[in-house]
Amino acid sequence: MVKTHERQLVAQWRDLLTSYNEIASALDRHLSERHALGLSEFEALDRLIESGQEKLRMHDLASDMYLSQSALSRAVARLERAGLVERIICQDDRRACFVKPTTLGRAQHTEARETHRRVLADHLA
Repeated sequence: MVKTHERQLVAQWRDLLTSYNEIASALDRHLSERHALGLSEFEALDRLIESGQEKLRMHDLASDMYLSQSALSRAVARLERAGLVERIICQDDRRACFVKPTTLGRAQHTEARETHRRVLADHLA
């Protein structure tokens, strides 16, 4: 027989998952429809720009993200194809790569950030 405490923990976990999925779906839908950005692409661009750095090592961006290294690489590749970021090979360590937002990427981020924050406010405020 499952203990009451365990049932409560499982219920809390499921409520959290439900909330996350509802918010993530709304974010993905609005960002995609209005800005042609998926949630993963927006998160990578948002974290990159909000770091305050001109560019970030891919490794540093990955350490701050919830995505796996390969999923982040795919998201950055999509951003690069869209002209929103550029990848730069590190001169000191050819294995390392920097990611830098472009002027277009900064402009698109500014617009998409408003949508992102509005959806968060609608769901979390």
